[in-house]
Amino acid sequence: MIDKDTLINQIAGKASQLFNSDKSQTREDFEKNIKALVGSALSKLELVTRDEFDTQVAVLRHTRERLEALEKEVERIKSESSALHSDDKPAS
Repeated sequence: MIDKDTLINQIAGKASQLFNSDKSQTREDFEKNIKALVGSALSKLELVTRDEFDTQVAVLRHTRERLEALEKEVERIKSESSALHSDDKPAS
């Protein structure tokens, strides 16, 4: 995983190079270079789209709900089992 501070320092260093380079650079060229710089930096990050994130949140929510339902079912079965076993014990 890329260290955030390192990435920011790399971007700042490259941006500084752009600022200090050819002074005759047009605004369009400068914007194009900055966009390429930021795009390159973002491509190094492990990012997902909002749709992918929302899909995974929905999957996780469903999985959590299913797990809770199964836990309740296990508890119910345990309760029934212990009730059956306590009925099997001979009276003293």
